[in-house]
Amino acid sequence: MQNKKPKVAIVHDWLVAYAGADRVVDCMHHVFPDAVIYTLVYDKEKMPSWFKDYDIRTTYIQKLPFATKIYRSLLPWMPAAFEALDLSEYDLVLSSSSSCSKGVITRPDAVHICYCHTPTRYLWDFYYTYRDNANWLVRHVMPHQMHKLRVWDKCAADRVDYFIANSHYIANRIKKYYRRDADVIYPCVHINEQPLCPKEDFYLVVGRFTWYKRIDLAVAACTKLGKRLVVIGGGGEASRLHALAGPTVEFLGGGLSDEEVRSYYLRAKAFIFPGEEDFGITPVEAQSAGTPVLAYGRGGVCETVLDGKTGLFFGEQTVESLAECIERFEREGISFSPEEIREHSRGFSEERFENQLRDYCARRCKDWADELYACSRRDVLAAKSNGGETN
Repeated sequence: MQNKKPKVAIVHDWLVAYAGADRVVDCMHHVFPDAVIYTLVYDKEKMPSWFKDYDIRTTYIQKLPFATKIYRSLLPWMPAAFEALDLSEYDLVLSSSSSCSKGVITRPDAVHICYCHTPTRYLWDFYYTYRDNANWLVRHVMPHQMHKLRVWDKCAADRVDYFIANSHYIANRIKKYYRRDADVIYPCVHINEQPLCPKEDFYLVVGRFTWYKRIDLAVAACTKLGKRLVVIGGGGEASRLHALAGPTVEFLGGGLSDEEVRSYYLRAKAFIFPGEEDFGITPVEAQSAGTPVLAYGRGGVCETVLDGKTGLFFGEQTVESLAECIERFEREGISFSPEEIREHSRGFSEERFENQLRDYCARRCKDWADELYACSRRDVLAAKSNGGETN
């Protein structure tokens, strides 16, 4: 690999919506435009139009009826599907994983770099929470599957040559569950370059309506305080959130264009982020619009928001704690101006990510080639030494 351009494959868990991890894959392809993308399932109708120009290959799971809708329920079959992918022609395999894609099998002399968004959360630290929030059938089946899936997941992690974590928070979790060190490269975020404008009197939440996002806290806190809240997104918790909401909460759904969402980011006086996430793309998107972030002070957000400068943290995932944070923000504000908040966000840009990833892969490919050469030399010397003793 030192003397030729490596043949590269990108492996991703699934491509069914253009979310944060999928944007990372897109930037990976910008770095390696000739790379083939392998994935469990691919819904071309839900992905951006330019993905149709990429060489995307799926596992046999794609052939199952409704595969792009029921893929999450097929977790017990994912390991075999990824192991069935033949990647023997590739010199460099770059996996983007929060689930099973890191478990692909590569050539002994190939380099496998895993960009880990998180160790598989429903197998490890969030297992009990996922189980308790699942339907009765999943709660019945999960305990019988988890042990062998955890064993496989650890074996899959052992196949990776180098780990990249998307935050120091995730690097610590990789160390905890996989007993592996990881380098940190923050993921890519689109920086809002629209002109900054005066802030309006509303708070903003953007995200899927799923339990771990804790959007319910924002809805309940703003209802309690009588503050206007704009909620962008959709999902399974919609009816519950609507039931919690008072007259100051406005739901816009999940069908807005990127430009429309960026417009709300620009005009909001603050963005509320009540969940605990591995990195958290939306707080950086808000800051790129010059908008401060009021966030639960755990997870990746502690690395992207500067407490007291580009936002404020609240200490407990309760309505009361968030409400106190909102009141403190209205009394004291934050020290950075909108221009300074946007400048801070540039440290998470797509250009920065692509440059760091390109340099990292080149360095690790060289390290691997040097190690293979050193091992080969040691084997030759050992063979000569053993031969001399035999004679």
